[in-house]
Amino acid sequence: MAKKPKLEHSELSGEFTDDGITVLVDIFRPAGTQQDWKLEVVTEKEELFEWDEPFATDREAFDEFLATVARDGIRSFLEDDDVPTTH
Repeated sequence: MAKKPKLEHSELSGEFTDDGITVLVDIFRPAGTQQDWKLEVVTEKEELFEWDEPFATDREAFDEFLATVARDGIRSFLEDDDVPTTH
């Protein structure tokens, strides 16, 4: 069985609350590498939203998350048939 690669999590990762809704922002890359960062958001109902494209820096990933919240609102991460789930 293949081992899961160890991950380095950005210091910018963590809980984010807006408008009474809390999500977990996870920014990570393989440990010990200089690879690009991946961005995921996990809701309280454990719904996972992943960005398709990686980011050169963890700051760019976090800024994209903040831009998404500013543009679409934190509620865009809640499961709703009227809200697209791709970011």
